[in-house]
Amino acid sequence: MTSTKNFTDIDLDTLDLTDLSYFEDGPPHEIFARMREEASPHWNALTGDEPGFWSFTKFADIQAISKDPATFSSARAGVFLTTRGATPVEVLREVILGMDPPRHTAQRNIMQVVFTPKLMRQKENDIRAIVTTLIDDVIEKGECDFVKDIAVELPLRVIAGMLGVPQDDRRQLFEWTNKLSHAAATSDPEEGLGALMEIGGYLTGITAERKANPADDLISRLITAEVDGESLSEQEITFFFGILMFAGNDTTRNTASGGLRALIENDAERQKLVGNPAAIPNAVEEMLRWVTPVLYFSRTAQCDTEVGGHPIREGERVVMWYPAGSRDPQMNADPQRFDVSRQKPMHQAFGGGGPHFCLGNALAKLELRVLFEELMRRVPDMQFAGPITRLTSNFSNELTSMPVTFTPGTREGTGSVA
Repeated sequence: MTSTKNFTDIDLDTLDLTDLSYFEDGPPHEIFARMREEASPHWNALTGDEPGFWSFTKFADIQAISKDPATFSSARAGVFLTTRGATPVEVLREVILGMDPPRHTAQRNIMQVVFTPKLMRQKENDIRAIVTTLIDDVIEKGECDFVKDIAVELPLRVIAGMLGVPQDDRRQLFEWTNKLSHAAATSDPEEGLGALMEIGGYLTGITAERKANPADDLISRLITAEVDGESLSEQEITFFFGILMFAGNDTTRNTASGGLRALIENDAERQKLVGNPAAIPNAVEEMLRWVTPVLYFSRTAQCDTEVGGHPIREGERVVMWYPAGSRDPQMNADPQRFDVSRQKPMHQAFGGGGPHFCLGNALAKLELRVLFEELMRRVPDMQFAGPITRLTSNFSNELTSMPVTFTPGTREGTGSVA
């Protein structure tokens, strides 16, 4: 889909980033660049009784907001752009994304020990087996839809295994995850709450089984976890399960798709990786910078304050545009160029730091590293084979289809890993 907007002539005084037409081709980097230079921060007025918000596009400002939860609250008015006609703030406060410390800290600590880089590295063989199976499933045909056949499947299979979802239930898990991702990307609260209700019904049965037969998985950990000496409620377990599925999926899926697209469009960069697996970890950081899969979260000022010397009044909302921070020229020279050998790519693909910094960042980086190691080894010549489609969203930088062709090869695995 081609955008009808002429971004060079847009009047920033009337710019409204809740208008999805600005996002038809993905994050509007031209607009973000103008906002950084001409209006930082930018006041986004809204119609009716919906409150406006300040848009922040500089790396340092986003980092400052992220690291100050006492001043900038996730719980007060939620973390999304609109507050009317969306998922009620009261419900969002029950999801870890919408919590403030100390409650957020207590809930995050439940999973913090599971997602350490050291423990994630122990998952490498399992992840490589999944990647091997996914490539095996398409390699003899010489073609696939990379998004649907590989990028979507990898993180879903990994998180399903970590959660301990029985094999027969995993296809249903995939459907719920897609509903949660789509709901977040399109600001559709009914779809998201509907998926959570279905998850709650499913967990009623599986939690009873795990209480009788605990296992070494995340579901068992949620069931036995305590906060301030009390077990998690059924609702808290449901919301935790949902956010693990959602957060454990989107970053890897969208960065894998967008990263491969960037490599195909910049073949000289891809050739730096073929036969050179040592270069892939840094390339993954550049892909995360280039794609920055989640576009924003918002906070609400708890008191009169300032960011970057600009006054913010108590009760005003601030929105952090992460793709803009990732392409801030103060942090990355020539930021509009995709460069897998860039020295220390600085990005905000996992947020701006602070208590809400993505818990699963080490897992996502591991999944992406292993995936691109295997892609560059086994199918290094992928080319586009049809139209690339994306979800029009101001929240998720998400491709929905990317057909590719490549030189057919032979299977390497011994069987299906799901």
